[in-house]
Amino acid sequence: MKYTEIIKKLKSKSNPQNIEGMARFGINPKNNLGLSVTTIRKIAKGMEKDHELARRLWASGIRDARMLACLIEKIPLVTEKQADHWVKDFDSWDLCDHACGNLFDRTKFAYKKVGQWGKSKKEFIKRAGFALLAWLAVHDKQAEDKKFLKFLPLIRKASTDERNYVKKAVNWALRCIGKRNLKLNLAALKAAREIQKINSKAARWNAGDTLRELTSKQVLKRLRKK
Repeated sequence: MKYTEIIKKLKSKSNPQNIEGMARFGINPKNNLGLSVTTIRKIAKGMEKDHELARRLWASGIRDARMLACLIEKIPLVTEKQADHWVKDFDSWDLCDHACGNLFDRTKFAYKKVGQWGKSKKEFIKRAGFALLAWLAVHDKQAEDKKFLKFLPLIRKASTDERNYVKKAVNWALRCIGKRNLKLNLAALKAAREIQKINSKAARWNAGDTLRELTSKQVLKRLRKK
């Protein structure tokens, strides 16, 4: 399928009602056709992986085309320069999380980008760093514990960020790390208790939410079965 055909197909499925609903959940309505992730995945399923097409779709600026680009991109061809360029275009949490969980977490430089993006002062780039860490904790089943332990100081430092999209991503990353196994659960709980002592509303919220989930019977029961 050619670029013009894809854009035409995406626009034909535009849903103004969905756009309004997304806006209520903090998803940017600008350049948004309102397609659900399920619809975008169905379109991607019938397409071949195509690096140049993915780049063109991203360059369109259309939220839905960019989400499709993440699904049809040839992961081995993605460069750090491309990833850094795309992350600067993030203007909504859904596109950020989608790109991190369907593309960037599969690149060979994913962990490197966690460290770089997680230190950014820009809201969505910083969110990308922690969203990427959260997805890696979920998807990279073979990763050694040390890959995640080294990011706990970064999480502690970012835990005081009051910006909602950053705050929630930092919390998400810590909880995902703590749900990998018992060793990381203990490490994440220790970090959460240290964060809890910080004189910061965001830090206290982060710690409280993490401690509630990681000490829950459901989580501990699952980890003990591993």
